[in-house]
Amino acid sequence: MTAKRRILVTSALPYANGPLHLGHMVETIQTDIWVRFQKLRGHECIYVCADDTHGTPIMLRAQSEGITPEALIARVALEHKADLDAFHIDFDNYHSTHSEENRELTYRAYEALERGGHIERRMVRQAYDEQAQMFLPDRFVKGTCPRCNAANQNGDSCESCGATYSTSDLIDPVSVVSGTTPVERESEHLFFKLANFETMLRDWTRSGTLQQSVTNKLDEWFAAGLKDWDISRDAPYFGFEIPGAPGKYFYVWLDAPVGYMASFLNLCRQHGWGFEAWWKPGSPTELYHFIGKDILYFHSLFWPAVLHGAGFRTPDGIFVHGFLTINGEKMSKSRGTFITASSWREHLPTEPLRYFFASRLGSGLDDLDLGLDDFVNKINSDIVGKLVNIASRCAGFLARSFDNRLAIKLPEPELYDEFLHKLSGIAEAYEAREYAAAMRDIMALADKANLYIDQHKPWLLAKNPDRAAEVHGVCTQAINLFRVLILMLKPVLPELATRAEAFLGGNELAWDDVQRPLMGSKINTYEPLATRIDAAAVKALVAANQQAEPSSTKAPAITGSKTAPNPSAQATDGEATIDDFTKLDLRIARIINAELVDGADKLLKLTVDLGTELGTRTIFAGIRSAYEPAQLINRLTLVFANLKPRKMRFGMSEGMVLAAGSDATDGGNAKDKQIFILSPDSGALPGMKVK
Repeated sequence: MTAKRRILVTSALPYANGPLHLGHMVETIQTDIWVRFQKLRGHECIYVCADDTHGTPIMLRAQSEGITPEALIARVALEHKADLDAFHIDFDNYHSTHSEENRELTYRAYEALERGGHIERRMVRQAYDEQAQMFLPDRFVKGTCPRCNAANQNGDSCESCGATYSTSDLIDPVSVVSGTTPVERESEHLFFKLANFETMLRDWTRSGTLQQSVTNKLDEWFAAGLKDWDISRDAPYFGFEIPGAPGKYFYVWLDAPVGYMASFLNLCRQHGWGFEAWWKPGSPTELYHFIGKDILYFHSLFWPAVLHGAGFRTPDGIFVHGFLTINGEKMSKSRGTFITASSWREHLPTEPLRYFFASRLGSGLDDLDLGLDDFVNKINSDIVGKLVNIASRCAGFLARSFDNRLAIKLPEPELYDEFLHKLSGIAEAYEAREYAAAMRDIMALADKANLYIDQHKPWLLAKNPDRAAEVHGVCTQAINLFRVLILMLKPVLPELATRAEAFLGGNELAWDDVQRPLMGSKINTYEPLATRIDAAAVKALVAANQQAEPSSTKAPAITGSKTAPNPSAQATDGEATIDDFTKLDLRIARIINAELVDGADKLLKLTVDLGTELGTRTIFAGIRSAYEPAQLINRLTLVFANLKPRKMRFGMSEGMVLAAGSDATDGGNAKDKQIFILSPDSGALPGMKVK
């Protein structure tokens, strides 16, 4: 057993301006799995979070509903917590940034930064809405891009061409709040001098706290120069007023990350724990943040600089993940794939989504795709067809013939030891957040357990009373293999694990409990542990979330509107735009198996490894005329990985291998047609994206 660790973990604070969607759930599920694993190993691991509750959008939404901001965030907090509970996110504390603990710590941090000479006051010019009588953040001004003339763009950047600019450069600017044309006014603002911490940040970002790809991105920002950060906003504003600056409020991005600390402080005061011991510089405790790549700048530069300047410890690690796509595309209201957490739980069980996300999550920043057909197939195959199938196939024999009591020895202890031997690798994968690799290894073991049952056929043995001892042994062996698998999956499937533990006798499994198999003990009567996902329920989910995209108007809604397409980016017939190309997920794959297909003259059945994130796929490729199966084993090739799976007579094809060929249309003779699969240079690795 490793030494006990003391770990504090957070995930990004959801904004209290609307419901949680499945993109939020990717992060909290990823974090919750890691925390549950640490607790299962016996470590002291505390998971805190909070609603992010301040800012102009909260204030304006409350006004539009005719309620106070406090009433709005209280209602949204209940909605968020109900969704998080439904997905089995097990927080030790869930708090709010609109709390006395957060006010106390924000003031403490600000005053320390001010004493240290890291705060500067200066005049700025910004857009002002004379009708609403308020200064406008950049996102509350819309207009036409000064570079590409795309309409309905934000006040600081264009989503169509990527340009950045000043709000004053917008053509025909409009206030999102009132629909009127804003004017420019001067106001004094407070700035955090981020550049004062450049040396510290360069050292910290290279200390192993970040993924290498994140460090590389930060190098670009260092090269461009660290900019001072405007940490103030003018009244009216919902937030904390800045001490010594009447009418000025802390910008939400100052007090929001302090919410991590405030939630923990609130928990400490509930239990009488020592807050300072966890947050002082040099503390032996560990601190980790799980975040999305959209808030990387704040967490990897601004936040550690604030902590350091205020006299607190910095994080040991910031774990950054990619975005969620659904059916290979960004979530879309018109396609019914902008799915809220509450809508999912109304139509489908939540725990299977935890497993699906785990089966696709690695430690990198690659986006994760929720293919809804893939989800149905994956759960029905892995959880129902493989995992719980082990228990359901054997439990009946134990109940009918042995009073639910296990045998006193295993017929094949070496097989059980093989499962135990895999525990260390599974633990390493969980620790490294390589969940997809762990799920692949666990399901490979589930296949072995099912193969063991198939080989010994207890249903045939049971027909001969003289072979009852063999039936008893085979079923005991299988139930013990199932027990190891349940332990391995417990961080991912906590509810299923609880039901399985009850079936196995009621004892809650800890990581080391399976070192000794269950022998001679009585288990409980088996009840179904999981049910198949109905594809009709998925269709109903999509239909329930489908709505027309809003059209743009002169005064866009506060929540935004559909961006008008850039006319210069439209393709003519036969042409493709860069947007068309970016829809393709082209990956390096290693061919790990190739087989002939009975009844198909042109096809080979390929099993390809697409790396940790995507795992293995089966692809039927029309290349039999060019290659013998043995020629392809271990070759690298290119695969169109987000092609919709295609049901063929021979099975499901889950992608496309890219190949070049000659035929009559490109100057060759049709009967001399040749095929060549595309291969990358040596050194490429499975899972790499083609750029």
